[in-house]
Amino acid sequence: MTVTVRFAPSPTGRIHIGNARTALFNWLFAMNNKGRFIQRFDDTDIARSKQEFSDAILYDLHWLGIFPDATEYQSRRFEVYDAAVERLKAAGVLYACYETPEELDLRRKVRRTRGLPPVYGREALALSQEQIAEYQADGRRPHWRFLLPNFSGDPLQPERTEIHWHDLVRGEETVDLASLSDPVLLREDGTYLYTLPSVVDDIEMGVSHVIRGDDHVTNTGVQIALFQALAAEPPVFGHHNLLTTASGEGLSKRTGALSIESLREDGIEPMAVASLAVLVGTSENVAAVPDMAELAERFDPAATSKSAAKFDPDELFVLNRALLHHMPFSEVQDRLIVLGVSGEQAEPFWLAVRGNLDRLADAVRWWRILREGPLERPEFSDDDRDFLGQAFDLLPEEPWSGTIWKDWTGKIREATGRKGKALFMPLRLALTGLPSGPELADLLPLMGREGTLARRP
Repeated sequence: MTVTVRFAPSPTGRIHIGNARTALFNWLFAMNNKGRFIQRFDDTDIARSKQEFSDAILYDLHWLGIFPDATEYQSRRFEVYDAAVERLKAAGVLYACYETPEELDLRRKVRRTRGLPPVYGREALALSQEQIAEYQADGRRPHWRFLLPNFSGDPLQPERTEIHWHDLVRGEETVDLASLSDPVLLREDGTYLYTLPSVVDDIEMGVSHVIRGDDHVTNTGVQIALFQALAAEPPVFGHHNLLTTASGEGLSKRTGALSIESLREDGIEPMAVASLAVLVGTSENVAAVPDMAELAERFDPAATSKSAAKFDPDELFVLNRALLHHMPFSEVQDRLIVLGVSGEQAEPFWLAVRGNLDRLADAVRWWRILREGPLERPEFSDDDRDFLGQAFDLLPEEPWSGTIWKDWTGKIREATGRKGKALFMPLRLALTGLPSGPELADLLPLMGREGTLARRP
């Protein structure tokens, strides 16, 4: 069997890190099983779905390193869903209901007062042809519900309404259909809710594994029954825990909370996002993983906790720094060129400054310091100014070797008697204008003798 997974968001907003978690779980599962990844847009809500969001989601996935094998749109597949509806009607498991929302709400309240679960009582199944004709004469149009099954198969035995499956993440799972209302598959206006198109597409597209958030566990019980009603083998299901903010709040596409777009614009590296999105809330330590292949090796759906995964966005910056501090020049060369960092000095410059970057764009400031000198001239005491005068007088002539910083500071120490912070801090401030930063032993050869002397206070 070819493993086929799908990521199926509604294109009603930008995806956030929680959505990315689902996409990455599916992508890594496909990688580990040499399978296919389908990007499917559940865009049957024509009013709210936008092509611009579909395009943006694809861009965000590509930025993360996810490249779908196919891209599908449910809005282009209504004929397939219509055919499935006719099959369900013919099988007698899709029935017309004429209640208004107000009538349904009143029935739920009545059931609660009687201590009964507020589920739909299947009153529509008892309607006579005369009542149906009367509703239609009043202009009512039906919505259509799927008749959830009773699995006993024996009228002398009590009903058995439980759905069981082995979940990739959560292990053995059970949903009791008796606790649920027969789901509406088709609205009064003829538009589809989520359930039917999702199941039909999973069948038609050969989806073998459905990996998604654990807010869909109950849906899965209904969908397995629908797969069976359509004479199809259900896929293997896996339900991972959801990501929340550190305070426990859920994420939403509509609010743009921690959207992939905003994280990208904030200078976060894609593998920092991927590392956190995949590893948080699992038995694996959250660490900066440099590439998708290594992340796939660490990925195990069964290692995911059942409880919600709270994460602190500040962790992204910790991971971001860790990635940048070890990133080879070959991976950033083109991006540095875009930032204006190029030429023979670009690689040694990168190796010198990468250990001090929070974001890649921070390299621009150090490039300017290297090329132009301190961005702001620091103030020095008279003693430090005299010290620096002596120090710059001792700057060796070129050509310089790789030990120039050690050679120069050795002469300064011998001539002035200064050492430690009293020696190094004034030099650092004079050369860079900042009290901390890359090793001066790495920067000094890039400045050259002329560039170094130009920084003399």
